[in-house]
Amino acid sequence: MNELQGEHPFAEFIKILGKGKKGSRPLTQDEAYRAMVMILTDKVEPIQLGAFLMLMRVKEETPEELAGFVQAARKSIAGHNHKVQIDLDWSSYAGKRRHLPWFLLSTLLLTENGVRIFMHGAGGHTEGRIYTQNILKYLGRNSATSIDDAIKQINETNFSYLPLEYFCPKLYEMINLRPIMGLRSPVHTLVRLLNPLNASHGIQGIFHPSYRQVHQKAALLLKQPSMAVLKGEGGETERNPDVDCLVQSVKKNQLDEELWPALFARRHVKSENLDPQNLALLWQGELSDEFAEATIIGTAAIALKLIGRADTQQQAYDLATQYWLERQVSL
Repeated sequence: MNELQGEHPFAEFIKILGKGKKGSRPLTQDEAYRAMVMILTDKVEPIQLGAFLMLMRVKEETPEELAGFVQAARKSIAGHNHKVQIDLDWSSYAGKRRHLPWFLLSTLLLTENGVRIFMHGAGGHTEGRIYTQNILKYLGRNSATSIDDAIKQINETNFSYLPLEYFCPKLYEMINLRPIMGLRSPVHTLVRLLNPLNASHGIQGIFHPSYRQVHQKAALLLKQPSMAVLKGEGGETERNPDVDCLVQSVKKNQLDEELWPALFARRHVKSENLDPQNLALLWQGELSDEFAEATIIGTAAIALKLIGRADTQQQAYDLATQYWLERQVSL
């Protein structure tokens, strides 16, 4: 006969989530923290990880769970307490499908005017999407390969993009389970809130509107002094100028929100040409595209208001427009 085995320590968290409609409940922030610590330190079985992620996916994360997960992940990131001034943490995990990633030109515009941006993301986990790390070369930039490399790039150019695999490989492994599971998991949510270099401001894009408030409240629990989350085009941090954009934020430990009205009365027809070269051509003034330009300026305006360079939406738009008209067109 097989000797009876004691219950695995991680089973506690699966039971909390999986006891059925009447018996299950969300994790507390501390329970979520402890569960993610075990996951990130390889103290769970693969079958437990799959069950946990899918149970979380079915019920969706609470702000407390998300905050606990982020706290655990930050603990595993070597550079989180590194003393470096970053103005804006910018997450880029969704990838683009219907449009080019025009938001990358928003970051060029901001960094050219002294805003220090740390961008992080992951690519390849969803088929048919265009990911930041594959596009940077068209703008004459290279991804960083470590926290130290990212800091060096920021000190030199005010910008760095660091793939998730180089600062939290376990989360990178988990985000790439999507093709196996067929569904996104809490990892796709928590990575957006990581803020690995402890930037003073953070901006995130999501696809499902219901996640705006989850991000907002999790940021408050994490004591993030200034952050904004919006329903981004394709799920990236990019405003669609054809529709109203609700930005929900945390400012000085208070929840806030504001509506940025659509910039056009009619929607634009989606371009059939998603040639990444067009990013450089537009920047260099060799291509004209009113939708792309409005996207770039509108996204930059939200960031400028967030970091305090403008007090009103109109001031932010005016400043972003000025930056665009006066940009150095060479890459």
